[in-house]
Amino acid sequence: MSVQLAVRVERLVRTYEAGGQRVTALAGVDAAFARGTFTAVMGPSGSGKSTLLQTAAGLDRPTSGRAWIGGTELSNLSETALTRLRRSKVGFVFQAFNLVDALTVEENITLPMRLSGTRPDRRWLAEVVERVGMGDRLHHRPAQLSGGQQQRVAIARALAMRPEVVFADEPTGALDGTTAAEVLALLRAIVDTQHQTIIMVTHDSVAASYADRVLVLANGRTVTDLPQPGLTRIATELASLRPEVCA
Repeated sequence: MSVQLAVRVERLVRTYEAGGQRVTALAGVDAAFARGTFTAVMGPSGSGKSTLLQTAAGLDRPTSGRAWIGGTELSNLSETALTRLRRSKVGFVFQAFNLVDALTVEENITLPMRLSGTRPDRRWLAEVVERVGMGDRLHHRPAQLSGGQQQRVAIARALAMRPEVVFADEPTGALDGTTAAEVLALLRAIVDTQHQTIIMVTHDSVAASYADRVLVLANGRTVTDLPQPGLTRIATELASLRPEVCA
């Protein structure tokens, strides 16, 4: 039985200008992410983690190389078609939450559907809201919520469209330890019970230990790919990166 892929990238390169110099954020990354799995992407600062997430999600165009979401190659799409694909097949959870202050919790969660002109599946929406524990906060606005509650709303928004894949960029980076553990347990449960696909960037070994797989980048390249490594192995692998690799 063949493995179905939610996301695939091939020879992905991303360069940009910074301070008059050309910087290589990704230097030919190949990676595939199976449906129904939870992958953590780790590495030193500047290793290309967030750039990989953004290019794989179609938020940024690679300099060269190709990326697929499901069976759709992103480089073949116009900006309009790419926007439509992101709205229907991609959920993105930002570290900074990116909620709209003027909207209620419910309005923030259903915003992607309003933008795409689709009606929410009320049964699924109720299940998502219950799963993130925000059923009694639907009419609150972001300013009335804690950081952990705002992140839960961001996760619900990402799930509301039943996307093929959820990308999460440091989703617990702004949270305290207890709240971070709750959010990670929620993401793990979504994979286990809903067979959702999650690709998460994190710098935290504890956060990464919730994943099925850890992909480690350095200098825009994949240096380690660990299936179900566990906390001790993750910490050991990160500590063993040679200084010249992380330079």
